[in-house]
Amino acid sequence: MEITEVRVFPVHEEKLKAFVSIVFDHCFMVNDLKVIQGKDSLFLSMPSRRKKNGEYKDVAHPLNNETRRRLEERVLGEYARVLSGEATVPDAATPPPPPVAEADRSMAEIEELHLRDSFWTVS
Repeated sequence: MEITEVRVFPVHEEKLKAFVSIVFDHCFMVNDLKVIQGKDSLFLSMPSRRKKNGEYKDVAHPLNNETRRRLEERVLGEYARVLSGEATVPDAATPPPPPVAEADRSMAEIEELHLRDSFWTVS
């Protein structure tokens, strides 16, 4: 399985650094991954939902450490490129990425942008 696209939506919060959408094999999308600033470094948080008892449970996640490592390396690499302003070369079959979120956008505006973009590969 190949990660064929990564979209990063930076936010300017203390711990939450970005929302992320990824596509596998040009045909399966996972939204709502998050880049989080941990105690010592950045890490990738998987999409989750809150259960009735208040705990959070991942709704999608890697099943082994190698897959988690590959996913985290790819996403954090793209996050670093987006922050540096370096453009990536998009696949010809996919639309160009949306503009990088600006520092003066509110969290609500960034979430709306992320939600709107979450359906960009559905035809």
